[in-house]
Amino acid sequence: MDTKILSLPRLNLLNPTLESTALKLMEEAGELAQCIGKYRCLSGEVVQMEEEIVVEEIAKELLDVAQTAVTMMFVLEEKFGIDIEVLLQKHLEKLIYRGYLTR
Repeated sequence: MDTKILSLPRLNLLNPTLESTALKLMEEAGELAQCIGKYRCLSGEVVQMEEEIVVEEIAKELLDVAQTAVTMMFVLEEKFGIDIEVLLQKHLEKLIYRGYLTR
């Protein structure tokens, strides 16, 4: 199994709730979609930029989505007692079962 480890911090200057984090996740996902649409000229706007710069901007927005998702996982752990490690193992098993991943 080819794995890339991505470690994102728990943000310690915020006091997020499940609801505020869910809304933030949707906002960030919208910004990612808007970025892809803009730079791929899907919005009707013609943007002349090098591919490398476009992909980097998309990656930056994707990291905002990932950070918010990780923050939501911290909220689930801290406020609801969810064991993310156990759920991660179940998630991996599901991916294997569905044929998306091999051991």
